[in-house]
Amino acid sequence: MADRREVRSGHGGRGDVGDDHRPPSRHRPGPVHDAATEREHKIAEVDTPHDEVAEAVEANLDRERVQRCLAGLTEIQRESITLAYYGGHSYRQVAGLLNVTLGAIKTRIRDGLIRMRDCLGVS
Repeated sequence: MADRREVRSGHGGRGDVGDDHRPPSRHRPGPVHDAATEREHKIAEVDTPHDEVAEAVEANLDRERVQRCLAGLTEIQRESITLAYYGGHSYRQVAGLLNVTLGAIKTRIRDGLIRMRDCLGVS
């Protein structure tokens, strides 16, 4: 019967410990650190500058467009949407505040949002 070391290592009794007895860290590849990898990490860390003025102007234009489109709704639609989306009320709460049925509020808001979508040119 062959010695276990001989069988596992496959060296036929040379007494060599063989590859299976090396520390596991020598079998696993470590992280590769080359110039390209370092360059990629540095590029990823750079913050992309943004134009705060352009963002503020764009937000202001969006706000103006929404206000213009809201002005184009019927008074009932505008009031319902304003209470629900700007006032933070649920549809049920809006119905209670305006003393109308929940179904009527849902219809008003749905129709108003469709008109808003068309006015804003959103698909």
